[in-house]
Amino acid sequence: MLSAHTHLIQTASIVFTLCAGLALIVLRMRAGKQPTNLRKIIIPPLGMSTGFVMFAFPIMHIHWLWGVSAFGTGMLIFSFPLIVTTRLERVESDIFVRRSKAFIFIMLTLLAIRLAMHSVVEQYMSIPQTGALFYLLAFGMILPWRLAMVSDYMRLQKVEM
Repeated sequence: MLSAHTHLIQTASIVFTLCAGLALIVLRMRAGKQPTNLRKIIIPPLGMSTGFVMFAFPIMHIHWLWGVSAFGTGMLIFSFPLIVTTRLERVESDIFVRRSKAFIFIMLTLLAIRLAMHSVVEQYMSIPQTGALFYLLAFGMILPWRLAMVSDYMRLQKVEM
């Protein structure tokens, strides 16, 4: 039986994840109205990489196979729809991020899958370990997506020259 404290933490975690996911969708949609640059593409995964510090604390430790599986799932499954629905486009001398109309649906679907998986995973590990696992999943998702964007950006930069 879950204690009231654990239940409160789980509920707060779900609410925070939902709010953060929705905020991310709004930010991604607004970003398409301004030109992008290499810095704007690279900064999110670099900033997110600082989260690896969490693994210095024993409470966050997970089995390495779980970590590799989560990272691999992010890379091989969750990043694919983001890569497919995100394109860069040159407009005069600027480069803009253009997303397909399915982008919002895909982001909401990924968020729903993540929330559903949270409740399953929390049955087998602690809340901090669950957070660590989903961090690796998210990092595995964002890294190939942003690398694909860097590749597109560099290609479009060469076209200008």
